[in-house]
Amino acid sequence: MKETEWAKLVAERLDTELSGFHVQAGKKLTYANEIIEYDEGSSLYNEMGYETDILIYESTGEKKWKPRVVIETKINSVTTHDAITYSQKASAHKYVHPYLRYGIFIGNRKHYPLPGRLFRHGAHFDFMLSWKGYEPLEYEWIALIEIANEEISASKQLEEMFFNSRNKDRIKYFALHKPLITKSIKNTNE
Repeated sequence: MKETEWAKLVAERLDTELSGFHVQAGKKLTYANEIIEYDEGSSLYNEMGYETDILIYESTGEKKWKPRVVIETKINSVTTHDAITYSQKASAHKYVHPYLRYGIFIGNRKHYPLPGRLFRHGAHFDFMLSWKGYEPLEYEWIALIEIANEEISASKQLEEMFFNSRNKDRIKYFALHKPLITKSIKNTNE
């Protein structure tokens, strides 16, 4: 199976699970706006975008939408170069969309766990996930749904924090804590 085919299958199934949100494979998302010139009160710019493997987004009106979560996909394995490249894409997208959540998802890993190179070189990933096959085991699917929902919530909360920070009626946070949450299995033959 090709990576794009697998991403599309996962996106289609995930789309049926996340109520109020849309999931699409291959949707483009802006990662940079280069200013070409300024005119009094406006600017001419060149918008550049990457095609996302899987994008979870929210409809905000007629023909309007807001990206919430990007999931980069790989199958079988991930190289150090992949980890660095995808982490850099995450950084670029988050620079333009500061509330965006970003992760990497590897399918068909057989008995291999998430590779250490992702931990070392994936600094801009908010989550990492791998499945043993192309089709998920029950606990793998549950983990994907839980992570997707948690990341959507985090995106919404970050958006509120960034864009309402000067509003006198804003939520007044006094602490922020980013915990490290892992999921593992004892028997790798499952």
